[in-house]
Amino acid sequence: MRAPDLPNWLAEQLPFERYVVDIGDHRLHVMESGEGRAVVLLHGNPTWGFLYRKVALQLADQPVRVVMPDLVGFGFSSRAHFAQHTLVNHATWFGMLLDELELDDMVFMGQDWGGAIGTLALSDRADRLAGLVLANTAVTPPREGFRPTLVHRLAGLPVVSNLLVQGVGFPQLDLNLFQGDRRSIRGNVARAYRHPLRSWQDRAAVLAMARAVPDSLEHPSVPGLRACAEFVSGFTGPAAIVWGNRDPILGKLKHRTARMLPRAAVTSTSAGHFLQEQVPAEIAGAIMQVVRSADVR
Repeated sequence: MRAPDLPNWLAEQLPFERYVVDIGDHRLHVMESGEGRAVVLLHGNPTWGFLYRKVALQLADQPVRVVMPDLVGFGFSSRAHFAQHTLVNHATWFGMLLDELELDDMVFMGQDWGGAIGTLALSDRADRLAGLVLANTAVTPPREGFRPTLVHRLAGLPVVSNLLVQGVGFPQLDLNLFQGDRRSIRGNVARAYRHPLRSWQDRAAVLAMARAVPDSLEHPSVPGLRACAEFVSGFTGPAAIVWGNRDPILGKLKHRTARMLPRAAVTSTSAGHFLQEQVPAEIAGAIMQVVRSADVR
């Protein structure tokens, strides 16, 4: 299915093939480039496939097929009702996309919610995963006695959070605040992150997925995160971790993630949460290291 047209200022930043995949009740917008082993790059909240454009360009001369989908409710994928935005539902939808595209022997990379959504979907498709790359994500339940971040505490406030996220447009308006270098998201780059989610209704997914972050060990997302942790800890294929140490949201989870993948090469950087904007070459290098290791297995 043909993808929606983009304004010129946005299209010129995305020199990729674009299409829409029907997965039953929803349609997923996908960008891709190149040929070879599939490398699937999954974003989180509140971004979309645009997040990986620099990484894809770094991989342009490599023998890989880079696939960059938009999650349901984000980017140019179809919207869902607020209550549908759960970890399990997103993993189901993403898994349906992998099935529809018949992606096998793939390398998967996930960041933010993309890590948990992707690994939960792949836990039912383990034989199709050749390599794993994780970046600034949480693929395990929080520890006993944890305290949610200020952003996620705000998301739990009724009325206030609706006005702040769906009304004002936080955090899309201020993604640079989560960066190691705030200049890395500005101008038409910042505009591109805002563009698909311009209305109150469009931004429902942003608030819903912020509330999907556990605020207690009884939160509905915890069982799914336990399944993610079990899958990641048991993964024996080639793996890599790339981390932005100046991430105010998930920066402190680097060592915990590394302990789950003790054989993974860890690349530490001074980037922030959306590290794809700051260190695309390092990410591409980690991906290709995993691809090459998968090729010789």
